[in-house]
Amino acid sequence: MNLQLIDDQNFKNKDYTSSPLPKAEYSYCTFTDCNFENSDISNINFLECDFYNCNFSNVNVMHTVFNDVIFEDCKMVGVQFQNCNDFLLTFRFTSCALNLSSFYQLKLKGIKFHNCKMYNVDFTESDLQNASFSECDLTNSIFDSSNLESCDFLTAKNFVINPANNTIKNATFSKENCFGLLNSLQIKIR
Repeated sequence: MNLQLIDDQNFKNKDYTSSPLPKAEYSYCTFTDCNFENSDISNINFLECDFYNCNFSNVNVMHTVFNDVIFEDCKMVGVQFQNCNDFLLTFRFTSCALNLSSFYQLKLKGIKFHNCKMYNVDFTESDLQNASFSECDLTNSIFDSSNLESCDFLTAKNFVINPANNTIKNATFSKENCFGLLNSLQIKIR
């Protein structure tokens, strides 16, 4: 599919819930205070784009390309990222709400999450080598058969990771949060 190229544009205060974002390849674009909630952004390419204070809740990302994309202060509840085009998939999240989203089976080596609310996020079978979860709240998030080698959980909180079901070699945890590794053992620590 040949997409129109939209390069180096700024989009501010746009509501794409009733008038969808045109199918195109967006390169070096910035989206600020835009509402994509429940919209369809499938088959759109975002290359080196930045999203600030946008609402992506329940958006359809089927075959969407996210290459070197930054999300900051965005609401992204229920996004099924495993439906994205995974070729060159790279993004970074800062101060975002990613509750009920899914990264099932994605290769996300080196991904950065900072200060994000990530309740009930599915990371099942994801490759998260060298990922960072700094200052993130991972309440009820699922790590099952996930590769967490060399991940940074030093300042993360409320996670439960079963070391028997996940690869955690060289991952970093603090003394205060390492109890999330022991929860699966059903032991009492006083």
